[in-house]
Amino acid sequence: MPTALPERSTDRLLDPMDRISEVLFGLIMVLGFTGSLSAAEAGQAAVRTMLFGAIGCNLAWGLIDAVMFLMACLSEKGQTLRTWRAVRAATNASEGQQAIAKALPAAAASLLRPAELELMRQRVHELAEPPPYPRLRKDDWLGAAAIFALVFVSTFPVVLPFLFMSHPANAIRLSNGIAIALLFVTGYSFGKCAALRPVRTGVTMVLLGTAMVGLTMALGG
Repeated sequence: MPTALPERSTDRLLDPMDRISEVLFGLIMVLGFTGSLSAAEAGQAAVRTMLFGAIGCNLAWGLIDAVMFLMACLSEKGQTLRTWRAVRAATNASEGQQAIAKALPAAAASLLRPAELELMRQRVHELAEPPPYPRLRKDDWLGAAAIFALVFVSTFPVVLPFLFMSHPANAIRLSNGIAIALLFVTGYSFGKCAALRPVRTGVTMVLLGTAMVGLTMALGG
């Protein structure tokens, strides 16, 4: 007999589209800092200011993503709990089946027959009493920490040249090259996940990311 509601929130950690989007946004924000440096005019003070801003941006964006992940976990657990209660409170089998169908994606619900929905309804009734409100588990916190590390580590290479190279102009060129490579890899991964042409999508992502960085800088971001 099942003892608790099924947990799906940690699956979000494995969602490649979510992770790709977060890395892309992080890259664009960091490029807003590194792109503000002029190769001809950048001095040590300007580089230092940019580094503090870019690293702080990395940390902030990673923290924001981690918090949003935890909020999504709570939301998903809450929706599962509401569905469980709706099924258990249903006055008849048909009402319980409808509650389950509403909680499923439309495409999945359309494939299920009444007998299959009824089996799911019966299994919901076999579940033990869940907690009165959604709670975060250890895996959720570990997932948030992993997302924070992913976002920070994936965008940090853009600022590395400024830490190890004394000539600002060369550091800017290498940083831009790393950023272009990361944008391409991000776009390539997005293309594979979205069943698009990966190489073309990678090139498009480089162009789109560059345009978005330019727009961000033009607007004072």
